[in-house]
Amino acid sequence: MRLAIHPPRAGILSGSSPPATVLGWNVQATRHQPFSLASTVFGVSRQSGRLSTRSRIHSQLLGIQNTPSFSAGKKFQLDDLIEAQQFDREILADIFEVAHEMEKVEKNSPGSQVLKGYLMATLFYEPSTRTRLSFESAMKRLGGEVLTTENAREFSSAAKGETLEDTIRTVEGYSDIIVMRHFESGAAKRAAATAEVPVINAGDGPGQHPTQALLDVYTIDREIGKLDGIKVALVGDLANGRTVRSLAYLLAKYQDVKIYFVSPDVVKMKDDIKDYLTSKRVEWEESADLMEVASKCDVLYQTRIQRERFGKRIDLYEEARGKYIVDHDVLNVMQNHAVVMHPLPRLDEITVDVDADPRAAYFRQAKNGLYIRMALLKLLLVGW
Repeated sequence: MRLAIHPPRAGILSGSSPPATVLGWNVQATRHQPFSLASTVFGVSRQSGRLSTRSRIHSQLLGIQNTPSFSAGKKFQLDDLIEAQQFDREILADIFEVAHEMEKVEKNSPGSQVLKGYLMATLFYEPSTRTRLSFESAMKRLGGEVLTTENAREFSSAAKGETLEDTIRTVEGYSDIIVMRHFESGAAKRAAATAEVPVINAGDGPGQHPTQALLDVYTIDREIGKLDGIKVALVGDLANGRTVRSLAYLLAKYQDVKIYFVSPDVVKMKDDIKDYLTSKRVEWEESADLMEVASKCDVLYQTRIQRERFGKRIDLYEEARGKYIVDHDVLNVMQNHAVVMHPLPRLDEITVDVDADPRAAYFRQAKNGLYIRMALLKLLLVGW
């Protein structure tokens, strides 16, 4: 049975039996959270049911030796992480604060045991380096364990024709949370509708990649120092790039943001994103002049042209590839405070000599993925 702790209120666990109580807290069944009666609640306000951010993070995460396997907190607002539209500014700010505290946990490795006893399944139907490894590292740094399949499309029962729904029903029986990457847009929604454990979308074809967008916005905030009033250039494969789609959704949460779309004609940003930004009164502009845009923006977000999305139309891929390259000429027109970001992997769209420039933020960006994913795993499994 999956149980969680909530502030005292009327209700029963099952039948007519009264709810179990731990330190004045009622134990009630919920969808996702395992519970041990040996657990101890630290730093909880019984009036609000919520830990203060500093006390809840320090008490639950920085106690390396004696942290219990389950630390009670207010339930996270979301059951699953499927798309960027799920977040509002308040949730984003809170996640970023938790992620910042996770940097301290990571530096104090072997770290917290807040997720001891939990199992995460990574179910990846497409290749991944940073996303899969950062999720697995995040889980282990918080004391949890990992079940992993690196190429589920080829080396799982999917190759035998098993449906996604059947796979999810099976895998959830072995784990407490599922992190899934799939080649079909919308697959993560199907998985979440099926599963009784939390599902995190680690990329669904050309659809979305919400945790990448979270780490991107977190990186922008850390690098630029603000999220309101910024100018962001999204460059490269905007038609197939799930990262830029999710990032555009999140940037729309902030005030006075302007987004530039710079891409070859065959991979322009799709109308649904443009319409969404317009509906949110976010200013956007399409441009073919990378140098002009680079001179204006605070963030130049470069992406690779994704050959795997072109199928047999290699001619279109070759037409798009190499048109927009970030090199020292681009750096020379950029402002001193501006940064170059990239979700990685890169091919030749950012030249290697750019790496030495302090404005090259893409490897710091990748490292931030660890902290964001540590925060998300903690929040989804044990709450605030």
